[in-house]
Amino acid sequence: MKKIFLSTIVFFTILLGEQKEELQEQIKSIKSELSILESKLSADQNVWIRKYNNYAKYISITNQIKALEWQIKRVKPTTKNSEQLQILNNRLETLQRQKSFFGDTEENPYKELTEIKDIEKTPSVTNPIAILGAKDFIKQIKMQEKTLSNNLVTLKETINILQEKKTLLNSLLKLESKENHPVLLDEIQKIQNTKIELESAQSILETSLDVYSRKTNDIISKLEDQIQKQIIKTIYVLIICITIIFIALAIKLALRKYLDQERLYIANKIVNFANIFIVAIVLLLSYLNNITYLVTFLGFVSAGLAFAMRDLFMSFLGWFVIIIGGGLHVGDRIRVHRDNTTYVGDILDISMTRITLLEDVTLNTYMETRRAGRIIFIPNNMIFTTIISNYTHGGMTTVWDGIDFTITFDSNHKKALEIATEVARKHSKSHIEIGKKRMMQLKERYSIKRISLEPRVFNMIEPNGMKISIWYQSNAYTTLNLRSNISAEIIDLLAKEHDIKIAYPTTKIVNTGSDGVWERYTHENHPQESSEEKHEVKSVF
Repeated sequence: MKKIFLSTIVFFTILLGEQKEELQEQIKSIKSELSILESKLSADQNVWIRKYNNYAKYISITNQIKALEWQIKRVKPTTKNSEQLQILNNRLETLQRQKSFFGDTEENPYKELTEIKDIEKTPSVTNPIAILGAKDFIKQIKMQEKTLSNNLVTLKETINILQEKKTLLNSLLKLESKENHPVLLDEIQKIQNTKIELESAQSILETSLDVYSRKTNDIISKLEDQIQKQIIKTIYVLIICITIIFIALAIKLALRKYLDQERLYIANKIVNFANIFIVAIVLLLSYLNNITYLVTFLGFVSAGLAFAMRDLFMSFLGWFVIIIGGGLHVGDRIRVHRDNTTYVGDILDISMTRITLLEDVTLNTYMETRRAGRIIFIPNNMIFTTIISNYTHGGMTTVWDGIDFTITFDSNHKKALEIATEVARKHSKSHIEIGKKRMMQLKERYSIKRISLEPRVFNMIEPNGMKISIWYQSNAYTTLNLRSNISAEIIDLLAKEHDIKIAYPTTKIVNTGSDGVWERYTHENHPQESSEEKHEVKSVF
């Protein structure tokens, strides 16, 4: 009996050991599966769990704030309790800052994942261009529906994982010792709360998605029907336009047999214009049911015309500026420079598109163009891009003109200056009086500080002699005549003076070897002059 008893004990011991090992294996297997599920439910991997954790943290902070506020109210503000109140207030301030980080979590913690954006105004397909907008609109609402569907799928997967984790924890609860039961029960309860919260969000999302899907399906069906009709309509319109173009080509070919070249050119122009006009009418009548696009079409046409005819429009604007500003008037003498050519003449007419100019014989035609008497047409838009000189603005009839001539270094330049000044003063006397009167009138409109119009003479040293520049008042319309008269008289007077010589390319023979200047001013021999005569040839300019 003793042996049988011992054998029984050994048997049960071995059996218990095997059961314990099997139990450990089961626990280990369950924990391994729980570890895999934990990784799937990680806040970094699962957006729904992250949103729920934020919500749970928000609720926890809110409860702590309420508890602290209740505790602060119960503490009496005495000197003994001041330190305790300060600590409680600091904690309360910290919690309130933390709460502000969560934004509108209290209202809807899953707003970003379940919110359905309002559908914008559904476009109406009334022309071929609107087809592109309708296609893009359909793509956008489908993308939003797809995003919501994906969110619903991930939410269901999360709920299934939570249910699976709960089942495994219940199995582990049966296998673990009682001392581990409280921890497992807390974990199961937490999962149950999370699952209930997410199931509520699932119900809301499913309802919203169902309503949104029905609405989008109706919109998509309506837009696709409009697109199909518009494509058929566009095909018909294209066929009509192509037919009109072919008819125009046939008419052109037929006209070649019956018209000469000159008439054929005019006929082709008429056919082209009629062709474009009829095609435009067909297009307008086809899409006239939507006045918005008609206005848009006309806007594009106007913009195209404005770009193509910008110079004409700028000429109209230039005419308006000329008329309002009063800078140019009919009869004014002006100077315009364009394309390396200068035109000087009198304004005959100012129309809405151009200025008509009569080119006169002036110093400009004498020195540059060698042409005069032409009618010049100046577009009005040139006033914005080109400097136009007005010789007779504000009633002025006189301008400054000048004559330059050069005398040799050994000439009496003081006498030459007096002669030039006297001649200029004599010929410009009448113009000076007229200019002063006009200048006084201009002084009322402009800030004119100097009105002296007496001749001005300048004496400058040049490489080939003393250059004398005389400036005087001249009539703006007869500048060339006055310059001719003054030039002739100055030459006549200078020719009578033996101590004034005009500098010009010439050859001078000096027997003494010097340049002759020293003897003229000192009447003595040059200190460097030798007793022997030196014959030398020099060029004087």
